Amino acid sequence: MGLPIKPEWGYLIVWEFHVRPGAEERFENVYGPQGDWAQFFKRGEGYAGTELNRDLNIAGRYVTLDFWTSPHAYEHFRELHLAEYKAIDERCEALTERETEIGRFERVSGRT
Repeated sequence: MGLPIKPEWGYLIVWEFHVRPGAEERFENVYGPQGDWAQFFKRGEGYAGTELNRDLNIAGRYVTLDFWTSPHAYEHFRELHLAEYKAIDERCEALTERETEIGRFERVSGRT
């Protein structure tokens, strides 16, 4: 179980993944709230947490929710660490058959 999402989040990036059969456990460890991506993002100012969700109807389908305080916080972090971002992404490609960015969302209610 991961840390709770910080309540001050205002920006959300949602990704869909179709994980290769047999790679589910490794994928969950890498993409979960304490995984490689979350540990990497934690170095960024404005990172508010990650959630990993598994589809109950489609085997191997997951969505990640990456929470940031603002689009600027995420983009600034990504620009500063682009080489490492790409390296982690390349290393993780073997775990998935397909990944799709579903969207980027701005929080409109419940923001503290």
